[in-house]
Amino acid sequence: MGMEREIKLLLPAAQVKAAGSWFAARTGEEGRAIRLSNIYFDTPQLALAASKSALRLRHTPDGWLQTFKTVGHATNGLHSRHEWEMPVAGEALDIDALLRDCDEPAAAEALRQAAPQLIELFRTDFTRTLWQVSVDGSEVEAAIDQGNVLTEVNGELRRAPISEIELELKSGDEAALHALCAELGKAVAGLEPESISKAQRGYQLRAG
Repeated sequence: MGMEREIKLLLPAAQVKAAGSWFAARTGEEGRAIRLSNIYFDTPQLALAASKSALRLRHTPDGWLQTFKTVGHATNGLHSRHEWEMPVAGEALDIDALLRDCDEPAAAEALRQAAPQLIELFRTDFTRTLWQVSVDGSEVEAAIDQGNVLTEVNGELRRAPISEIELELKSGDEAALHALCAELGKAVAGLEPESISKAQRGYQLRAG
């Protein structure tokens, strides 16, 4: 199990270029862009959402990953949550492997009960541009995400845009996240804390 700590910021579309230029200047490197396609699963009764967890299958340039997360806590854009992630052979979940790895009894039981009824609920497709940023001896992965949340309800395709920055602590002190966020906020106008995850946005879109 890992504890994911990250700050999420809403990024106005007009400021995407400015944010990318700032990260490039800050790190001395152009960002690395990768395409990420994500499928989120739950039961028709939304049992995982009720248990405050989320289940995702992600396609990356290096293959497929499955991820099980708790919703955790979000305050002023800072998200802290438990996360279990592992590679899988293809476009299919391996629930048994997640259950072996999940060391939170309540989360594991919710996943076990949901497993027989899991269906695809929605997708997120976006381009992620990445930088590795050093802040006072800590390492932060900075990402600009641009794309869409997609779901189909009764034959109707629903879509909502994704435009955000994620600052994820990879090593060191959580204070580095706040320091980098403050630096960024002085340079890029219009950033706002985002306390809703992509998974939560997908559920909201599906609910209309």
